[in-house]
Amino acid sequence: MSGVSIKDKVVLVSGSNRGIGKSFAIQALEMGAKKVYAAARDESTLAELIAKYGDKIAPHTLDVTNQDQVTAAAAAAGDVEVLINNSGMGGGGPMVGNPNEAGQRMEMEVNYFGIIRMCDAFAPILGANGGGAIVNILSVAGLSSFAFAPGYSASKAAGRSLTQALRVELAKQGTLVSGVFPGPVDTDMAKDVPMDKVSPDSVAIHVYEEIAKGSEDIYPDPFAVQFAAGVQADFKAVEKANAAAF
Repeated sequence: MSGVSIKDKVVLVSGSNRGIGKSFAIQALEMGAKKVYAAARDESTLAELIAKYGDKIAPHTLDVTNQDQVTAAAAAAGDVEVLINNSGMGGGGPMVGNPNEAGQRMEMEVNYFGIIRMCDAFAPILGANGGGAIVNILSVAGLSSFAFAPGYSASKAAGRSLTQALRVELAKQGTLVSGVFPGPVDTDMAKDVPMDKVSPDSVAIHVYEEIAKGSEDIYPDPFAVQFAAGVQADFKAVEKANAAAF
């Protein structure tokens, strides 16, 4: 699939009020995007982006678990050429022995079904606008499960499989479908993870550079590169190492 440069493109970023999503919105404009639809569950949290970038930011209220809001976003953003599915959540907790079933269901609602809703709504728009790109923000936890976050890992593994299926379905309309597998990133979600972390800006910049090359699987930091190589070389060894760290 051909690469998609962010320059002069119209981009929609879900979960763009903080963390990686905010960096995707900022770096898109810094790298020459024409406009960013900045989407968040609470539109008031986008005030800083609007103050800095003015009418290059188009704010939208969007909860990816709410079909009506997804439909409304697609109706309002018919010029989108690059879709960044960044909304995500994690909860942790055991799978057995007092499992947090409600939390794990919500992880799937956001991290898996949220991608389905967004892609179903926006794929026709991307096709009509020349193909463009869908970028699904996943995690290295989707490559091999982290025992301290079983529901999160399962949802990201599901997202990875979904990304592969979408890639096949949307190839005929010329849409690049990329999965991004970050390691630890310096965000609120990872604040309690005792590991070296990269900045959200570095992740966003790397991803935009990679989709310009047509990359389908993107590992945007040194930990992710090393982890993915380990999974390819010896999946069971990585599984055992993750279990030993639990």
